[in-house]
Amino acid sequence: MSTNRRTVITAAAAAAAGLAATGTAHAGDRQGAAAHAGNAGKGGGRAVKEHFGTLADGTKVDRWTIENGRTRLSVLTYGGIVQSLEVPDRHGRVANVSLGFADLDSYVAGSPYFGALIGRYGNRIANGKFTLDGHAYQLPVNDGPNSLHGGDKGFDKRIWSIEPFEDGGNVGLTLRRVSPDGEMGYPGKLTVRVDYTLTSTGDWHIDYEATTDKPTVVNLTNHTYYNLGGEGTGSIYDHRLQIAASRYTPVNKTLIPTGELAKVAGTPFDFRRSKAVGRDIREAHQQVLYGQGFDHNFVLDKGITSRPEHIVTVSEPESGRVMRIATTEPGVQFYSGNFLDGTLAGTSGQVYRQGDGFCLETQHFPDSPNQPSFPSTVLRPGQTYRSTTVHSFSTR
Repeated sequence: MSTNRRTVITAAAAAAAGLAATGTAHAGDRQGAAAHAGNAGKGGGRAVKEHFGTLADGTKVDRWTIENGRTRLSVLTYGGIVQSLEVPDRHGRVANVSLGFADLDSYVAGSPYFGALIGRYGNRIANGKFTLDGHAYQLPVNDGPNSLHGGDKGFDKRIWSIEPFEDGGNVGLTLRRVSPDGEMGYPGKLTVRVDYTLTSTGDWHIDYEATTDKPTVVNLTNHTYYNLGGEGTGSIYDHRLQIAASRYTPVNKTLIPTGELAKVAGTPFDFRRSKAVGRDIREAHQQVLYGQGFDHNFVLDKGITSRPEHIVTVSEPESGRVMRIATTEPGVQFYSGNFLDGTLAGTSGQVYRQGDGFCLETQHFPDSPNQPSFPSTVLRPGQTYRSTTVHSFSTR
């Protein structure tokens, strides 16, 4: 992101301009505050902060809302969570297309990473173990025998500082956190910054940046669940998906990659041409059985790039909404919401069942610290980890 015209909106300046709520709004006031955020966002650089809840230890959690173009984004200081993402359909009707909860307690009680900022390592590490420079590290095991998404208290369960900014016609939120040496077993003090930016055309950019004081491994991503028909409207199996990937990484029964880069041709994993998500999801293919649907890393044909390149197009026929994704990353994890089981009610009050949302997590590959043939996720002192993903919304 260019910083030449970038202006940080301090809390004091926001309050003086009437841009931020007092931070003491009750749950019943949130709808009005969000509406205020939308009106403010159209003016450029405006953000609304409101109180969202309080953790058991007394820590207050805020929700920040920004808007640009026809896109509105709400983000929590807890977990950097995208709590709402609103975009219009072909008739101009705006709806939230991200799965999540209406209250903080539900996120704390047991969220399947709805909207979360994931770190230090997105996806799985086999047996929670890896060796770096001859030193063995043990991570928390929180997904069968493996470590998933940074451990049982990863970045998705930490408090992030948030500061709004404007950059020309763009508006955004800068999230910051310092992860201390040894947190969740990972070496090195990791200083992290993530920018969520909405452009004047309504595109959503995520820019990740991190530095360390010791050799470590890093793989940051975002875990938003999407339903382009609107959150709580049912299955995503009729969404059409296209992924620019000729290969994927098959997994074992605990969803750890075998190390093979298998061809998608002739398998349910062939999304090189647009097809309905549900078309092959019940095929008796061993990899589909392991994932109970799709829960696999796709090896992007473009590889690692210095600038985001287009990799995914998803469309929903009834609403006409289209989401295109570009990234600098070499992989994307496509997850078809297989483990949603009807026990969670979302922001609309509707219950989420299997296949009611999907994730497209741009990333380096799962278990890379244990797979020498995969692109490296090692970060060393003096280096800067950088990654960018862009979500573009339109209609047809």
